[in-house]
Amino acid sequence: MNRLRKLLAVSALLASWTGSAAASDVVIGVPDWSSATVTAHMLGALLKDEFDLDVDLAEGTNEAIFAAMDAGTEDVHPEVWLPNHTALNAEYVLRRKSVVMSPKGVPARQGICVTQATRERGIRSVTDLADPEKAALFDTDGNGKGEIWIGAPDWSSTRIERIRARSYGYDQTMDLLEADEEVAVTAIDAAMASDKPLVFFCYEPHHTFELHDIVFLDEPAYDPRKWTVVTPEQDPDWLEKSSAAVAWPPSFFHINYSAKLAQERPDVAAFLDAIRLDVDTVSEMTYALIVERRDPDDFAAEWIAQNEDRISGWRNAAKQ
Repeated sequence: MNRLRKLLAVSALLASWTGSAAASDVVIGVPDWSSATVTAHMLGALLKDEFDLDVDLAEGTNEAIFAAMDAGTEDVHPEVWLPNHTALNAEYVLRRKSVVMSPKGVPARQGICVTQATRERGIRSVTDLADPEKAALFDTDGNGKGEIWIGAPDWSSTRIERIRARSYGYDQTMDLLEADEEVAVTAIDAAMASDKPLVFFCYEPHHTFELHDIVFLDEPAYDPRKWTVVTPEQDPDWLEKSSAAVAWPPSFFHINYSAKLAQERPDVAAFLDAIRLDVDTVSEMTYALIVERRDPDDFAAEWIAQNEDRISGWRNAAKQ
């Protein structure tokens, strides 16, 4: 599938999941990465099935979804990643207390990946990217520097990847590309098909790990003493004042929901707190809907029917 067809297909898929939030009981925000999109849809199906609620999905940035939950116009964020969204959590969960974080987090992993073929060409560590000769392996425009996709422009992780590139030194040997995720996924597909070297920001769970032979690059283990991340909101000189030449800390993502929902529908909030997803489940969902192009409503109904015992456990836990 070429890039245009893929973008149109993704847009059509999103359009089938979104609608007017005017008359809904619950509005779930949908940030622009694949696992969050799938998780949002599955949560919608579960809330419809368990509570007979009208649920709408509304696309938005993380900042917009948090602001909408704060204002009471949206109710759920399906995947709040930590440490990526620490600043948003600090503002809305801890300070304003208008958003609640589910206590059950799904373990995740973030870093820099290459195709297995690229690794076999000698690119094994993130530090290799700071070597001009090795970085030139990824040069596609003839300027002597390689190219690396570091994330979508509005992702919190993209700013951190820019910090990491500067800290490791490969911001001097590589062009740091920001683009929507569909563009990066298409590039991965093309690299695999043509056996071209490719390096890119990656996170797991993600269907690409099921589809292609890709691996994380090695890097020094996370050390909190070497992880200083300042945001643009905190300081205009955030990049110069930040440093992170180590691996990402252990990452988790949580369901967050509005305090308004917790007050008006404590039964729904308790159910959201009880949901326990995992990497394999989210990967399975993402692969089915993004790669296999399954109808989201049909897949959700099938998944719910096949996991009744698991959902019953969440239902019982919510009542305790």
